[in-house]
Amino acid sequence: MHTNEMVVLSRDCEATEIPSGYKFMLPAGSSATVMQALGGTYTLVTDEGYMVRIAAKDTDAIGKESATESPDGLAAAPESPEELERLVWDQLRSCYDPEIPTNIADLGLVYSCIISPLPEGGNKVKVLFTLTAPGCGMGDSLKADVESAILSVPGVKEVDAEVVFDPPWDMSMIPEATRLQLGMMS
Repeated sequence: MHTNEMVVLSRDCEATEIPSGYKFMLPAGSSATVMQALGGTYTLVTDEGYMVRIAAKDTDAIGKESATESPDGLAAAPESPEELERLVWDQLRSCYDPEIPTNIADLGLVYSCIISPLPEGGNKVKVLFTLTAPGCGMGDSLKADVESAILSVPGVKEVDAEVVFDPPWDMSMIPEATRLQLGMMS
């Protein structure tokens, strides 16, 4: 969701600068404009002009409740491998690029998602994904989002998420439906 709402931080809050990934503290009393609120995180532009991401755990500092998006029905274990795969992809769709108001799956950033049973029970999910720009410092943040989201799926015991840069991502990898939604088609 795009917005231009002004907020004032009620407490010191860790922020991650976009796209460098540099973490720093925004002091209480700082004001910023909310640019994007998706996947439980917020993208802000500070009064100094920095674009930053606020993690879901810190949304109270900007007067918001943490509203992590997740599909319904995560309490029960999936009944089939197909249902498990659908739930995993639903969770990947809850992870958003901090600059583009679209999730990483619909941007074509997820190159591979392999689910395999573990000998002791449960499943392991291996995800290979990339970033919109190789120099983007948000890889660790997105990796943590992916791991956390997928671990919330019943029956998933391990997640191995890896940021890769081969093949390099480009805008042609965005599915047609997403390009249409973003107004990228004439």
